[in-house]
Amino acid sequence: MGAVFQTPGQAVAALPAVSANPLLASLLTMAWFVEARDPYTGGHLWRVSRYARLLAEQTGVNEATAARIGLGGFLHDLGKVGVPDAILRKPDRLTDDEYDVIKTHPSIGMRMLAGHPLASLVRDAIYAHHERPDGKGYPQGLKSERISDMAAMVGICDAFDAMTSSRPYRAGMPRDKALGILLAEKGSQFHAGFTETFVALGHAGALDHVMGHSDEGIPLQSCPMCGPTLALRREQRAGGKMYCRNCAGEFKLVQGVTGLVATPTGQQGKPADLEPQADTELIQRTVMAAVSALPAGDLLKAAVDLDRVQ
Repeated sequence: MGAVFQTPGQAVAALPAVSANPLLASLLTMAWFVEARDPYTGGHLWRVSRYARLLAEQTGVNEATAARIGLGGFLHDLGKVGVPDAILRKPDRLTDDEYDVIKTHPSIGMRMLAGHPLASLVRDAIYAHHERPDGKGYPQGLKSERISDMAAMVGICDAFDAMTSSRPYRAGMPRDKALGILLAEKGSQFHAGFTETFVALGHAGALDHVMGHSDEGIPLQSCPMCGPTLALRREQRAGGKMYCRNCAGEFKLVQGVTGLVATPTGQQGKPADLEPQADTELIQRTVMAAVSALPAGDLLKAAVDLDRVQ
């Protein structure tokens, strides 16, 4: 995919009054559509973003840095747009050859970012979240001293969400089991200090409102016919309908005791019903959370400054 954006310096020079909001929204929307291709990963980007920002805040970084790391969490899987559906949606464990294809997504993500004015703000999260302190990660096999804090934090959060989320071939792990695995791998697969901080957050219950949710206060539901997650949106109301993008099953939203419940109607959705629609409300809230910590003009300036030193 060729670059369609100007370099950071060109963008600021040519568009001195532009807001960073639509630039951020363009990146987040691309990432959201990548996630929408896999019916089992509903809410993954939101969860990793929230985990990453919570972890960053707990380490004591300033608000602007925490916001950047949260953005990196939302965008880390951008490159999966280049992974074939047959692999991304495979209902069984991947073969070694298929896993090699999955391992290309950081490099694809970097190529997609080429020329985007805000690329430098999230570059490390996209390209290096699968690197490991012991040098056995990918795509470059970097060792701990060369892995940025952003990439290290997002890598921990991505792994935790992967372990605690259900896949076609296994149920999601309980929280404490996943935290135990992180601890066992600290210093080898994961940054030791950040892992200890994240595990402490987990044992304190500070991650529970994110785990198993697709948005704040909105727990994931599952399709009873075929298993994938159903990610409700904040703006949806009782009486509305939603569809499983795996089996096309139709659901009516019914008000339950603690929130909306997706109830099968026995009908099938039409092709138009199954088309992914970006969760623009969630994306705009994510954008506003970022720009409230780092104003729009500073976002553009930071992108230029970072690009000059990288």
